[in-house]
Amino acid sequence: MILVTGATGLVGRPLVTALAADGRAVRAVTRAPAAAALPDGIEIVHGDPSRPSTLADALKGVTALFLHPRAAGEAAAELVALARDRGVRRVVALSALNIDEDPDDQPSRHRGDRNKEAEQAVTASGLEWASLRSGTFAASSLHAWGAQIRAGDVVHGPYPEFSEAPIHEQDLADVAARALITDRPLGRLELTGPHALTHARMIEVIGGVLGRPLTYRGVPPEAAAEALLRQGVAAPFVAALLARYRRELGRPAVVTDTVQRVLGRPAHDYATWVADHADAFAAPPTTAGFTPPSR
Repeated sequence: MILVTGATGLVGRPLVTALAADGRAVRAVTRAPAAAALPDGIEIVHGDPSRPSTLADALKGVTALFLHPRAAGEAAAELVALARDRGVRRVVALSALNIDEDPDDQPSRHRGDRNKEAEQAVTASGLEWASLRSGTFAASSLHAWGAQIRAGDVVHGPYPEFSEAPIHEQDLADVAARALITDRPLGRLELTGPHALTHARMIEVIGGVLGRPLTYRGVPPEAAAEALLRQGVAAPFVAALLARYRRELGRPAVVTDTVQRVLGRPAHDYATWVADHADAFAAPPTTAGFTPPSR
């Protein structure tokens, strides 16, 4: 039995689906079972990974655990210890490429991700382990630009030449599945998409897939910050995000071949991710504006 925390999220949902499709017994943890909408054959249990005691019964018979850093929060070490006591033999943590940077400089930390704590919990557990140090999720571009794309053909944002190597969440899920079931230890894995793309180029790719003449129009970072704050985005997140853009501007994004090495197939490119989510970009307009990725 494999227990998955964060089971209804961007990685957890395709992960439980992939494991079930491979014939694995999967137990999916969620705070809202009635709204989980997971495929048939997956056991859904109510629990809160940030309160490990709520998972005591769910850990019975579990041999492998997927640890989500936002779901577990500050309780990652406590949850892993409980899992070890219940007989779990392997734990795989989702983490991030920027894990070793100053915590204040990690945008996603200001949204609850505790990547460092999750990785430290698994490496110190005495169990078989892997840590998936992910780059930016491709889905971040939908959150960042989806509303603007649904509203028109011009996308506004800071630093058009900032470079990312967005990773398809299915690739992350497939690597996580492999790490949970493989017989060999995988350790720390740095995972990115196959290509470094500027924000301006990503918008061109989206336009090409959608058949629309999309363009990215740069705005001053101060204006972008003001827009984010007006949207209710927390000030620490805004500061960390724009500082990251300034700090890494002019440097191509890190690109790894880890997905191919682990899975034996190439990582999905960004155009494939866009095609897989084309309906979301074509949905009825919502409030347009710049909303940033979170890593």
